[in-house]
Amino acid sequence: MTWRTRLLRPVVRRLRTGVEQARKRWLAFGELWRRSLQLRVVVSTLALSSAVVFVLGMVLQMQITNQLLETKTNAAIQQAKASAAVVQPDLLGLNPGPDSVRTRFLSAVNKINTASSGQDVASSGAGAFEPVFDDAGNNGADGRPTTVGPIQDVPAGLAKMVQAGFSGSQITTVDRETGRTTLLVVGIPVNSSARAMQLYLLFPLTSEQATAAVVQNTLVVGGLVLLLLLAVIANLVTRQVVRPVRQAAEVAERFADGSLDERMIVVGEDDVARLAQSYNEMAESIQEQIQQLEDFGQLQRRFTSDVSHELRTPLTTVRMAADVLHASREQFPGGLARSTELLVDELDRFESLLGDLLEISKLDAGVEELAADPVDVRVLARRARDAVRAIATGNGTTIVMDMPDHEVTAELDSRRVERILRNLLANAVDHGEGLPVELTVRGDGNAVAVTVRDHGVGLRAGEAELVFNRFWRADPSRNRRTGGTGLGLSISLEDARLHGGWLEAWGERGYGAVFRLTLPCTHGHEITTSPLPLRPEDLPVIEAVAEEPETSPEEVEAPKSEFTWQPAEPVGGIESSEREEVG
Repeated sequence: MTWRTRLLRPVVRRLRTGVEQARKRWLAFGELWRRSLQLRVVVSTLALSSAVVFVLGMVLQMQITNQLLETKTNAAIQQAKASAAVVQPDLLGLNPGPDSVRTRFLSAVNKINTASSGQDVASSGAGAFEPVFDDAGNNGADGRPTTVGPIQDVPAGLAKMVQAGFSGSQITTVDRETGRTTLLVVGIPVNSSARAMQLYLLFPLTSEQATAAVVQNTLVVGGLVLLLLLAVIANLVTRQVVRPVRQAAEVAERFADGSLDERMIVVGEDDVARLAQSYNEMAESIQEQIQQLEDFGQLQRRFTSDVSHELRTPLTTVRMAADVLHASREQFPGGLARSTELLVDELDRFESLLGDLLEISKLDAGVEELAADPVDVRVLARRARDAVRAIATGNGTTIVMDMPDHEVTAELDSRRVERILRNLLANAVDHGEGLPVELTVRGDGNAVAVTVRDHGVGLRAGEAELVFNRFWRADPSRNRRTGGTGLGLSISLEDARLHGGWLEAWGERGYGAVFRLTLPCTHGHEITTSPLPLRPEDLPVIEAVAEEPETSPEEVEAPKSEFTWQPAEPVGGIESSEREEVG
């Protein structure tokens, strides 16, 4: 590392720190600019006012400066005419010799200076001046024109015009021992007996420049004070409008958070007061409607719960009679025996439906409690597999278990999690088309995940969200093998949420479906990731199929008329899902 690098490193570090701080401040200002209406109004008012004040100040300064110069020029011309009239008699009898011209010029200068002290009011505004005489048509002994006074300060253009016999004036800046000086030079021809002479009066513009500077400073200070007052006024006026809006926003936020009794304070009878009154009326109406909806929902839940409870007694009686008939079905004719079997199957489904309705009503009411204990998820997975073994065997489906050798422990309600896994397995067996169903369990210390995958026909786009709807069925014409109540996945989703976890679905036509359950290892811990992916990693690339949907009949979307609501078919004591896939 060279010495230059060691010296430049602290400088670069400071530059980076300064740039980073400037960037943070700019971002903070941008955030404040986007969020603060008051700041935008005040800054916009100041910007427009600054432009107005600047233009007004420039116009005023130009008007005042032009008026000063115009007054000064008029007075200077009057002074030049008066001075020419004073020296005119002395130059009429002028001797053509150069010495005589210089002598007469000196005498004329003294006479002008003496006469300037007694000038009239009309020419009093001209101020002090320096007279200059020039005899451009007569050269002295040195070959130069005979002059008296600082002829070098006279502009060449003005001198040519006066030598031609015309009067004129011009502003010029010259360098003198005291510094640069701005002069108003007035030239006028003076006739003599021999030839025309030139008289120039040099008027310093020092006082006019001082006056213009005072005016400019006054305009600047006045403009700044005016802008400051406008900023204060704009801030006060905007605050009167913004404050009620901010109060309304705060009240609305508290109202949205559940404080339905929040209301705005109505002060006066202006527009803001009418806004507050209208908001209060709206909040009152919303509160009444929410209360009505809560009362209606409570009545509905109570009705479902009461009906579920009340139906159990007659259902038990019917069950006992159906069991007696089912036990004696061999003594009945063929048709009556088959009716007895159907009656028992429907009673099984009816009992399951009543249980699910009672469970879903408790979940809707929010009265369910979670009994969380440390449980090995592998044990629950084996229990769920054993529960659906009979259905899987009858369907010719093999359940493949993929679980780690060590314990996968989490704080769970074992009854609810086992019910979720049982529903997912029964659902996969029913839609797996006899192909193997894979159950995978993984954990990473923060969360545990269980995926159930079938290799059936899969799901259409958008059906992964619909499968959790109550009583939803994609294709009612499809012959179900296990049946169900239509509430299995809805209850499973609520059970997963009760644990603070996720229940998600994935599926593609021709590649089966995957349901993933992710739960926290510690009850109350918020999970952000899952140990298992939702989409299988061994799927082939199918982008080419998606690009040419017209060549694949499986990519054709079914019409909406295929999606109808129908009750599910019976299942013997097994809680299953309501998801259906188009075959």
